[in-house]
Amino acid sequence: MKKITLIYLFSFLFCLLNVSLVQGQEKMKTAFGKVIKASSINPSTGHVRCFTEEYEKYLQETNPKRLTDAQFEAWLAPLIQEYKANQTLSSESGGIITIPVVVHVIHNGDAYGVSENISDEQVQSQITVMNQDFRRIVGTPGYNTNTVGVDTQIQFALAKVDPSGNPTNGIDRQNLCQESFSTGEINSTVKPTTFWDPTLYMNMWSVNFTDASLLGYAQFPDASGLGGLNASGGAANTDGVVAGYKFFGSSALASGAFQAPYDRGRTMTHEVGHWIGLRHIWGDGGCNVDDFCADTPAAASSNFGCPVGTDSCPAAGVDMIENYMDYTDDTCMNIFTQNQKDRMVVIMNNSARRASLKTSTKDIAITLFANDAEVNIEKNCSSASATCATGSGPSQKISLYNRGTATLTSASLTYNLNGGTAQSFNWTGSLAPNKYAIVDLPLTNPTNGTFNVSIVNANGAADQRASNNTKSAAFTAPTGLQSFAFTNLKFNLVGDRYGSETTWNLKNSAGTTLYSGGPYTDLGTNVSQVLVTNQPWTLANNDCYTFTINDSYGDGICCLYGSGSWTITENGGASAPVASGGTFTATQTKSFNIGTLSSVDFNNLKQITLYPNPTNNILNISMPTGSELPSAIEIHNSLGQTLTKKSISTESDLAFDVSSLNSGVYFITIQKESEKRTLRFIKN
Repeated sequence: MKKITLIYLFSFLFCLLNVSLVQGQEKMKTAFGKVIKASSINPSTGHVRCFTEEYEKYLQETNPKRLTDAQFEAWLAPLIQEYKANQTLSSESGGIITIPVVVHVIHNGDAYGVSENISDEQVQSQITVMNQDFRRIVGTPGYNTNTVGVDTQIQFALAKVDPSGNPTNGIDRQNLCQESFSTGEINSTVKPTTFWDPTLYMNMWSVNFTDASLLGYAQFPDASGLGGLNASGGAANTDGVVAGYKFFGSSALASGAFQAPYDRGRTMTHEVGHWIGLRHIWGDGGCNVDDFCADTPAAASSNFGCPVGTDSCPAAGVDMIENYMDYTDDTCMNIFTQNQKDRMVVIMNNSARRASLKTSTKDIAITLFANDAEVNIEKNCSSASATCATGSGPSQKISLYNRGTATLTSASLTYNLNGGTAQSFNWTGSLAPNKYAIVDLPLTNPTNGTFNVSIVNANGAADQRASNNTKSAAFTAPTGLQSFAFTNLKFNLVGDRYGSETTWNLKNSAGTTLYSGGPYTDLGTNVSQVLVTNQPWTLANNDCYTFTINDSYGDGICCLYGSGSWTITENGGASAPVASGGTFTATQTKSFNIGTLSSVDFNNLKQITLYPNPTNNILNISMPTGSELPSAIEIHNSLGQTLTKKSISTESDLAFDVSSLNSGVYFITIQKESEKRTLRFIKN
């Protein structure tokens, strides 16, 4: 009887353990649909040092032409032997290989140097670190005295010529109107829409991963010409290396939102090593798995921190924790070996798209001129969904770059929609070479179609390079925001079982966070959980608000692990929701007005726009062509207090000096007889 009872008890406990394990494994950390190995996750910080291995398996499964690991090594091995036996290949073996680089800085409209829109200096610091490491430069963190440590004779330079043949600093800033990206979104959207020709440039991407624990990954090279196989280097429009923006560059060389212990640029040194064919020093398998470099002692697994003296495979020797292809802290790394160099040189001589980079001249500067302005059309984020930005009147953002050698202080532009009536805009400011400014070009009666913009002159004279002066892009007319008369609201939030992934905030038009919440706790089973119940919000009248909810894992709050949802409604009222949602991936936003910001109960005044907005000093009112002048204007603050009143008699009265105002959000009311229009503007 006791025996039966014990057997039953052990069986019951085993079942409980099994259920617990299954529940605990329901949502393991993944990338590209592959479960990330525990050996890739830092047990102290939770960071995933590298997931190139998972990405490579994904590429092999989705592309039947791509070589397997075994096929790739079978192709590579005899080439390495040939290379070692014949060291007379001057440019291939002993010469310096310089790789032109383009860095795509992916952001969602942040100001220069803020969050993921990292500074030029942070980008340049990454190139500096890579050169120190690959060239083993004396007196830098990339130098070592190890007997097998070498100068790989591979170096990197930011591109000086863009794909159109115009000058560049090798930094390509792209506002993709999204706060963060999953690994799938990076491969399907980010890379294909931003890459430069990978036969001429090494593409690097700095992004904000939806899963903040991810550091970086690379597209491993592939062979070409192997008998009996149609080998390829993987899709050209995804070829390159990616890193989270907090791990891009070095905190020792530039300022930025770096995150230690991965703040010295070695994430990209590691990933570029993969991009040129190196494998992890433990061979992604352990003591008996080869990384195909005899001078890197076998290791049982990855190392984290800087565990000096670790000997995980006693028969092989002490682990080379300083090797860039381990997972140790950035400050611990400083070695590429001779065999790793041999492997990389052979890849650069033979592999698809790598070999062509050796002869690319995109890092060699072309002739520069004193006055050379460049225009680019920014993605219009408000086209996809109404945002607070649309409250100031329709506009199109452009980026104005200085590609000349003289400081750019003025530029005249002309622009139109669908080839219609041209509008003019005169920009003034101060841009050093390769710096840029974001400019809002106001639009009158915008419709869907094509937006065209051209530079007329730079610094009051003819622009000396015409090839970067004109751009065109599809334009979608922005929609208006809903406005609500009440100021007292309530918020409800139901989450899924993974409350720790959920955060949210409500911001006003000035970007001030008024309410926020999360992360919350996790549950043990797949059920919904009430996170916020009837939270009261009291909002100021005549302002625009944006609600944002984030899921750090990138799968939203509905409906895999519970039916989560959120609502914003009138507090105490029975009206329809101001906003609601719950089905999303990484983030979901909703903007709305409180008051009459979007009032359009008039005729002549309804197409009025303000520019520039934000402004430092002069605010201009743009009236529709042929309309009569308004009779008066009034400026008031967010509390409704009137600051300025002015009668309008001539067009010159439509320009206002607001330099005396403090920085913040203000409202301007334009009146014509009994008709009124109130618009928001920002004083910098």
